[in-house]
Amino acid sequence: MLAFGFCFGNKIAPIFYNTMEDAGALPIEFDVSGLNMGDVIDVYPLPGKVCLHGCDEVIATFNLKTPVLLDEVRAGGRIPLIIGRGLTEKARAELGLGPSTLFHKPEQPVDTGKGFSLAQKMVGQACGVAGIRPCTYCEPKMKTVGSQDTTGAMTRDEVKDPACLGVSADLIMQSFCHTAAYP
Repeated sequence: MLAFGFCFGNKIAPIFYNTMEDAGALPIEFDVSGLNMGDVIDVYPLPGKVCLHGCDEVIATFNLKTPVLLDEVRAGGRIPLIIGRGLTEKARAELGLGPSTLFHKPEQPVDTGKGFSLAQKMVGQACGVAGIRPCTYCEPKMKTVGSQDTTGAMTRDEVKDPACLGVSADLIMQSFCHTAAYP
């Protein structure tokens, strides 16, 4: 059973929009001036229209910010979607199958032809490309885990809390500061 929420508004603040994506809700921006208190509506995400319930009268139209939004809702949030895509990718590679066509792909920004900053190059290297432009969706492959100013017990809990029984990184670094009596 799917359980998610909806949020409709003329403009949804980015921080709330992103939080709803993470939670598996469906945030849609459209002109809500045609809605009245108590209206029952039908929302059609694929064609991007809102109608009064039971009739074809279109109250508003909209475009989803990204086609990936529907995958996020179906998966129950952005993090479950990322995990599911990753597991699917690994399983298909192990089985000798090509990339999955089940998931929508995020739209990438147009290449400006300009160079990359150092930060863009670092993220790009983790993604297997030369660099990452602003507004580009990417999933970097983690090669290093860093922890600073924590004790061993705190680090253990930080790793266990997200249900990680181990860290699959090439390098794990923990630096100690004034709070650590010994490594």
